[in-house]
Amino acid sequence: MAVAAPLAVAHGPVAAKLNFSRPPPDGQVAFNYTDKPPAGQPQNNLERESHEVQIHDVRGHESEYTLDRDAFQIIQGVPESAEKDFADDESIKANYYPEVEKLLLDHIPGSNRIFLFDHTVRRANPDAPRKAVQVTHIDQTQWSAEKRVRTHMGDDAEKLLQGRFRIVNVWRPLNKKPIEAMPLAFASSHTVEQKDLIPVEHRYPHGYIGQTAAVAHNPGQKWHYLSGMIGDERLLLECFDSEAVKEGTTVQGGRVPHTAFEHPLTPPDAEGRESIEVRALVFGP
Repeated sequence: MAVAAPLAVAHGPVAAKLNFSRPPPDGQVAFNYTDKPPAGQPQNNLERESHEVQIHDVRGHESEYTLDRDAFQIIQGVPESAEKDFADDESIKANYYPEVEKLLLDHIPGSNRIFLFDHTVRRANPDAPRKAVQVTHIDQTQWSAEKRVRTHMGDDAEKLLQGRFRIVNVWRPLNKKPIEAMPLAFASSHTVEQKDLIPVEHRYPHGYIGQTAAVAHNPGQKWHYLSGMIGDERLLLECFDSEAVKEGTTVQGGRVPHTAFEHPLTPPDAEGRESIEVRALVFGP
């Protein structure tokens, strides 16, 4: 009797290893260089450690997760993009950015102004400049989110900082078929304690210093992934929400740790994952 070939896309809950961080010794500022570090400096000064984590598959339950509770949200049925190749930065800005702006305005209630400030394309090719990141992190902190507003919004910045503002990362796969390898894991914000987060100076080659957060392991964190993600699906990853730091708020955390991970059931001949993330300042209400 013939044996059926294994499914290329693994579904269901899984136990997998994720990479977490430990802070540097007392008195040292945690840092990471986005490019080649200066002579004599390490790339970063964080210690890494791996832990096996139970990762829940949200496939079939996509609508149950919200930005205000989990800091992630899944959008399905997005029309095909006018951008086809995702190979040229200017073409991406001209064709894809307007679609991302409309998506955010349509799906984040009360949002009334969007500013897209950068994007990253990740390829599986060994020569690709940016690949999937396999360490748990959050893209922005409160400090760097406020700095982004002041950097990009000019004379309107101080007024905008008085209202609700967020940084939301819009993530999508670029593969023509469902993702087979290196899916994205993300932890519900309400299960992440502030003590789990390690502020890290993000040092760019042109001198700009941002701040990300590394993530320490905590068994109370609840991790998820969306199996077999396809091109008409978008994952909103909220990096910061000013409402979450107010007293008496119902917003639970407003920041989502995430990481690529090696699914243990991925077949050896699986197609490498390719993706784009666009980072946006979202204002209102």
